[in-house]
Parts: sequence; C-alpha cells; structure tokens
Amino acid sequence: MILLDSVTKRYPGDAKPALDNVSLHIEPNEFVFLVGKSGAGKSTLIKMLTKEEVPDSGKIIIGGIDLDYVKKRHIPGYRRRLGVVFQDFKLLPRRTVYENVAFALEIIGMSGKDIRKTVPKVLELVDLSAQAKKFPSQLSGGQRQRVSIARSVARQPKILIADEPTGSLDKLTTQEIIDLLRKINDFGTTILVTTHNENIVNNLQKRVVTLKDGRIISDQKNNGIYKLDATPVPEKPERIIQAPGHALKETKEAPKVAKPAAPKITTEKITTEKITAQKIATPKMAASMSPTIKRAVRTTPRRKIAKSNVI
Repeated sequence: MILLDSVTKRYPGDAKPALDNVSLHIEPNEFVFLVGKSGAGKSTLIKMLTKEEVPDSGKIIIGGIDLDYVKKRHIPGYRRRLGVVFQDFKLLPRRTVYENVAFALEIIGMSGKDIRKTVPKVLELVDLSAQAKKFPSQLSGGQRQRVSIARSVARQPKILIADEPTGSLDKLTTQEIIDLLRKINDFGTTILVTTHNENIVNNLQKRVVTLKDGRIISDQKNNGIYKLDATPVPEKPERIIQAPGHALKETKEAPKVAKPAAPKITTEKITTEKITAQKIATPKMAASMSPTIKRAVRTTPRRKIAKSNVI
C-alpha cells in the first residue's frame, strides 16, 4: 500500500539530510504511528507521500502508483486519492459543517444527488449530525477536527494520513479522535498518524515506526510503544557461553582461541620392566615364564603406546 525504498531527501544548507536512505513498507489496513522528535524527518516523509516534496533518490509507490511518473498537472488528482488530516483543521470558515464536507465531494465531480446521500452518513460516522448547520467558529477544537476527518474520509480513500491530529486538543478530546481513527481503520482504511503523544501510542499498541536524524531506528510491528531513544539492533546478537557451573553472557563475540594441539604419541624406548608390568599381572606369573618367553619379551620391538595404556 505504501512503499518507500531507500528514500533520501536533503534540503539546501542543511548539514544532514532530512531523510537518509529510508525504507518502509506499510500493508493495506494497517494502523501505523510515526513518531520522533522535532526535526527527525516526520513532516518531510509526509510531504513525500503527498507529493509536496520529491526525493533526491529512492522510490515511492502509493497504492500501486509510482510517484516518479505522476506529472505536475496530475498531482491534484493523485492527492484526491488520499485522505489528509492536519493539526490546524484547514476548514473553510464561511461554509457550514455540511458544506465543508460536501465541498470535498464536489471537487471530485460527485453528483448533487450522491452528495446529499453521502454527507449525512459521514457526519453520522463522526458524530456531528447535530452540528451540520454550524460554522467552524461555533465548534470546539475536537468538533472541528471531526469535520476535518469527515471531509477526508467522505471520498472513501484507501489511505488516511493524519499529521499531528491531536496536537492542539485536550486529553479527553484526543482520545475521542483516536477512537474515531480506529473505527475508520476497522472499515478497511490504512491509517498513518504522526504524533508526539506518548499516551495514545502506548494505549493503542499498534505498529510504531520511530525516526531519528532522518533514519528509521525502530519499527515495532506489534504492540509498539513510544520510545524515541531506541538503538538499532546490533549486527550480531548476543550469545551465551556456558561455563562449568554457570553461564557467562558476552556482548561481543569471544575471540577465537586456538585449540591446544592433541598430545603427541611419541615412540619411546620401552623397557623390559614396563612391558612386564603390562603383560604380567604378578611376579609369580613372571617366575613361571620359560627362558624363551622372557627372551622374547626383552627383544620386543619398539611401538607406539596409547597414553591410556601406559601406567
């Protein structure tokens, strides 16, 4: 649904790139939080998706559309495929709630009949049916954000991008907006939310992508939490070396130690006494040996003796 492949963006005069070799894949119907400190690259990434900015290198594909091939004159049509919610609402002040939502449908060419059917359903979804005839100035911050969301989802986009949608709202209203986004996600819309709000990220426990200095330093695909200082996964995982009686944990791979050479089996001069000790269990047995056998023992040729056989 959303694919960024090795995307880099550098603004003139900046020492570091705003996005540095970023690769990200968001599946259809996912709910993803994009978090990071100011200047981490969140806004630049959103601008890449909405084609407000173009990358210096890399590729971006949205809903099967390669943005490299979207010409300037086609950008407005491309943006209508997306739903975008802003922190400052961007409502038309001289139009009512109903008219703000209807206008989003007018510009895509929907007929008046279809608009009259669609707008009430969308206002019911965001719980604003009773405010349909009010102007934005007569609404609370939370209600205005609901109008903004209603306007964005009225076209039934496959992707909804919410850039700090709760930044100016109180705690209770923030939760209401997040619950609404979750409901929209349940209907099959892919949701990408940028936020600084630690509580909503931790409570919802969805996928969390963390940016730092233009790079993705963490991608928690399940039960993600808000953690800005995450460190990249080391190239080599830690390993446990088992020692007699205990385990020793090493963070680095232990240096390779040459194995001690196997003991050399040397050919030594074997005395009659050693052979006699091996071959004869008792002196009594030795006394019973014939002179011929004794002479044969003394003249036994040298041979290699296994260490385990030497007493």
